[in-house]
Amino acid sequence: MNKDSKIYVAGHNGMVGSAIVRRLQKNGYENILCKSHRELDLTNQTLTDEFFKDEQPDFVFIAAAKVGGIHANNSFPADFIMENMLIECNLLKSAFKYGVKKLLFLGSSCIYPKLCPQPIKEEYLLTGELEPTNEAYALAKISGIKMCQSYNRQYGTRFISAMPASLYGVNDRFNINNSHVIPSMIIKFHEAKVNNKPYVELWGTGNPLREFLYVDDMADACLYLMQNYEGNEFVNIGSGKEISIRNLAETLKQVTEYTGELVFDTTKPDGTPRRVLDNSKIHKTGWVPRIDMEEGLRREYEYYLKYIIG
Repeated sequence: MNKDSKIYVAGHNGMVGSAIVRRLQKNGYENILCKSHRELDLTNQTLTDEFFKDEQPDFVFIAAAKVGGIHANNSFPADFIMENMLIECNLLKSAFKYGVKKLLFLGSSCIYPKLCPQPIKEEYLLTGELEPTNEAYALAKISGIKMCQSYNRQYGTRFISAMPASLYGVNDRFNINNSHVIPSMIIKFHEAKVNNKPYVELWGTGNPLREFLYVDDMADACLYLMQNYEGNEFVNIGSGKEISIRNLAETLKQVTEYTGELVFDTTKPDGTPRRVLDNSKIHKTGWVPRIDMEEGLRREYEYYLKYIIG
């Protein structure tokens, strides 16, 4: 990938896509294509095809997706599987049709079975049942991986895939009913602090273990893989460190300077009991994340204070 290569980042307005754009710009890439959903509806095959025909991008990062937390995934499964499948199918078909040199598809760690061994190796894909609350989203992402591999086998394309751990950071989605765990907690703690609420209620037992990766580290890994990785098998991207939901809440309580109590509603679902990726494949190549959890959480809270509530 040369500095003058035409690079299309699908989903550049989202947390993931915007981080990739920032990383590309930081590394001196200036010929970056970006289209908002209003400018280009990637669920529309005709419009997607016309875009690739007109622009002829050399490299593509697929960060476009319909995303949400447990509540959203569990409540709107048809929307999650349909919209994500349409985006993937249209982008991969057009990338092949118009001769994209290399493409990186981004998935999610939720593709793995609910109860598979930990840490999770790439080879554990499709070895057991998925977590029911986000099954539709996971199936769409699995399909994206398999489409990339199938194009590579049949046509010799260079479509690679990466599966990041749960992401957080700048440009995260802050919606109390439709966000991932970290932005949802930030909203709850901040609102409880400013309103002097005596406690914050959180879903589940607090016992599930999760691995989180700051989004700028993820973007750095994506650029690294685009420049260095040629395998047909997908690659995990993560920190290799895990934290319980309860300890995450305690850390965010300190970061937000909330002084009340934590209450866990055990009638609500926990989701997958433990999820930490085996990141040995990418770590052995020399790439490692740089931003630790507490620093990342402070950055996200500062972003929330400055840009979300202003």
